[in-house]
Order: sequence, then C-alpha cells, then structure tokens
Amino acid sequence: MRRVALLLFLPAWLSLGPETPAADVPVTFQVEKDQVRIRIGDRPFAVYFFRDAKIPRPYFAHVHAPGGVPVTRNHPPVPGKDLTDHDTFHPGIWLAFGDLGGADFWRNKASIQHAGFAEKPRSGPSEGQFSVRNRYRDGQRVLAEEVCRFRVLVRPHGYLLTWDSEFRSERDFAFGDQEEMGLGIRLATPLIVPKGGRIVNSDGLVNQKQVWGKQADWCRYEGEVGGKPVGVLLMPSPRNFRRSWFHARDYGLLVANPFGRKAFTRSTPSRVEVKKGEVFRLRFGVLVYQGEVDGRPAYRDYLETEGE
Repeated sequence: MRRVALLLFLPAWLSLGPETPAADVPVTFQVEKDQVRIRIGDRPFAVYFFRDAKIPRPYFAHVHAPGGVPVTRNHPPVPGKDLTDHDTFHPGIWLAFGDLGGADFWRNKASIQHAGFAEKPRSGPSEGQFSVRNRYRDGQRVLAEEVCRFRVLVRPHGYLLTWDSEFRSERDFAFGDQEEMGLGIRLATPLIVPKGGRIVNSDGLVNQKQVWGKQADWCRYEGEVGGKPVGVLLMPSPRNFRRSWFHARDYGLLVANPFGRKAFTRSTPSRVEVKKGEVFRLRFGVLVYQGEVDGRPAYRDYLETEGE
C-alpha cells in the first residue's frame, strides 16, 4: 500500500515515463566555432551547424527525442548502416530552395552564408532561443538576406523546434517551383518505411504512395528505435502564404513545400515574387517525440506557441 501511495504522489510527467517531458527542464546552448550545441536537461537535443566545409548552408543534425533516441539520420551517414545518398543535401533538418532567384541552394550549387547572430542564444526553463542572419549568395551576388529565429520548447507532447524566417533584399527576387523547396528532415534509418516506419498526414493518408504531393496541415514520420516508438511531426504554419504540399519518401525524407504547385499537381507553375524592400515570411514547427502522439492536439499546441 505504501508503494501505491507514493506512486500516486509522483509528478505526472514522471509517472508517464520518458514519453512526456518534464516541466521546467532547462534548455541550454553551447556556442562553438562553427556550431551551437543544444541540450535539454542533461541530454543532447541537437546541434545547429552554421558553418561547414562540405555543406554551404546551415542545418540541424544529431536531433534526439525526449528519451535520448536519435530521430535524424547519422551525420555523416554510416556506410553499411544507413543509406548514404544525398549526404550533403539531407544532413538532418534544414531550410533550402532549389530555385531562389534562379540559383540552386538545395543542391549546394549556391550558398547560404551565416552572417552572424541577430540574437545570441538565450537559455531558460522549458524554452531557449536564438536568431541568425543568413545571406543567400550565388557567387558574388547576394540574392536575398534572411533573419531566422529558432525556439526550442519543452511541450507536453515532446520537444518543439520552431522556425521563423524573414526574407528581404535590395533587389526583386522570386521563389520558383520544384519538389526540392522548403523545410526538410532526413529521418534516422530505423524509422524509414522499409524498416517498419510509417508516414501519416493530417488527412489520414499513409506512406509515400498516398502522402506524396498532397497538401496537409501536418505530417508525421514515426517508427521504433531500440523498441521505443519515436517520431517527428512537421507542421507548416497556416499563416504561410500558401498551404504546403509534402514531398514524402519511404526512404526517410519529409519536406513541407508551399512552392511546388506544378511539381506536385502538374498545374500552372508557381512563382512567388518578393519586391525590393518587402518582407517575405515562412514559419514551421517540428515536434520531436517519444511514444504515441496524436497530431491534432500537438498541432493545436504548436499554433498556441506561434505568436504573432
């Protein structure tokens, strides 16, 4: 009886096990020469690389679920263990565009240059944040500049990374129409569909055959690692200029793409023009979770954290 009584008075997060993150756990940052190491409590969450000799654009890698399980592919991928395709295109979590101003930032033919921190990393209980300035360069030309604000939040459903980018330029530029546009995630090998993983969108469609090329409010990619169910939920903001199509592949790729109208529907090509001095904004949320998560309440929770 005494043991039962003690369990009744345990904090809710502890009694539920590792699937539910603890309240007020600290989010901390360690800034190094070319990266920001992010920890939640006493465990690593992710590493933000803002300079890389092989990948000319920033990205997150080594992303972990609340229980400490990796959810993004090994970076670099391990031969014999991981699929090794697109190792410099799909490093973990990234934002890139196959056509911005006619240049290809997805396939690293043009570069996204880290120009400094707009806001230095700020740690705190249950939340931390930082902002960066990026320059989109095609050779010597700067096509656009970006200020991107990242927040890492401990939420009831898991760890939430929010991505808020504002683009502007001293010249007109435009986003083109390709599959390879938007916010992408490359999943850990044990989570991919051939290994027993599953892709599910907000309309209940499942895996590449049904999900690819469909617009949705959100899409999750989940599976098991070491017997533990884990996954990611990718949520484009409904405040973006257009609803996203999902470029979803059974081999472990998930991309939210609001630009690829022709690429996904064979309709008229999309061309999103940004005039000199205008601000163009894109926002996304990435929930990293362990255990069973219903996308609907998790999506509502993201919207509540989004702000103006």
